[in-house]
Amino acid sequence: MSRLRANQITNENANGAPNFPHGLTVTGIVTATTTSTTMPQIVVGSAVTANSQGIDVTGIVTATTVKVGSAISATDGGVAATRFYGDGSSLTSLVAGLQSVQTFTSSGTYTKPTGINKVKVFVTAAGGGGGGGTSDNNAGTGGGAGGTAIELIDVSSLGSTVAVTVGTGGANVTSGTSSGGGGGASSFGSYCSATGGDGGGGADATRLGTGGSGAGGDLNIDGGDGMTGGGGPSSDDTPGGDGGASFWGGGGSKSKLNNNPVAARNGQAYGSGGGGGVHRGGTEYASGNGKNGIVYVEEYA
Repeated sequence: MSRLRANQITNENANGAPNFPHGLTVTGIVTATTTSTTMPQIVVGSAVTANSQGIDVTGIVTATTVKVGSAISATDGGVAATRFYGDGSSLTSLVAGLQSVQTFTSSGTYTKPTGINKVKVFVTAAGGGGGGGTSDNNAGTGGGAGGTAIELIDVSSLGSTVAVTVGTGGANVTSGTSSGGGGGASSFGSYCSATGGDGGGGADATRLGTGGSGAGGDLNIDGGDGMTGGGGPSSDDTPGGDGGASFWGGGGSKSKLNNNPVAARNGQAYGSGGGGGVHRGGTEYASGNGKNGIVYVEEYA
């Protein structure tokens, strides 16, 4: 095997590069400032082939940063892309899961933020007001709690807004034996809704403060019934009935006589019923108002 050593190789006229009509095989490293001729194909071993169709690599490419056009950039093991195709089920390190929440304690309009694909809504109607007492120490029933509907909704193709209705709590009773007011219904567009709790019955009434119910949700929950008041003409310790509990918690406590008469409390948790009232010695101890409903929206990417 012979060896050729030269500081410079030119063509025979010493005015340009030499020609290699049968190709050139190099086992070391080739360093070139430019290539003045378009090469139809470059093959580096068996792993890399470059031609007019692109570059094919069967092995591993190690680089600090790789860019493909303006859409994809890979740096330090991560990929940044302005868009991708497919369902993305094999991608990792994506921003996903719960992103934000919106809470409605009165009626309004839900606006979907950019990038949100699913929402989980909790729709709770309002509680009913407690029933009133009488002059013979009988007491009213607690108001029923509003129902609740819970639904997971795909909003990827949803319009940007949804109408939200939040029910108002039923009114209490400040005098007489009348029943408390019923709680208002709540809804999230046409997706799911809930009915309000009934007002508590007045003393000697035949009905209870029945809880409302949810509809249209993946899970529909009834509100708790108001408790019945007790006592009679000789019962100085006559209590009213407690308000019904909602999905979010308990209702208002009952009014009571005993040695320290007190009025009933309003519903405490969203959608709960007001406590029942009672009457003694010419004084009316009012029942409690029902608590307003709520619509709570969890937003997921």
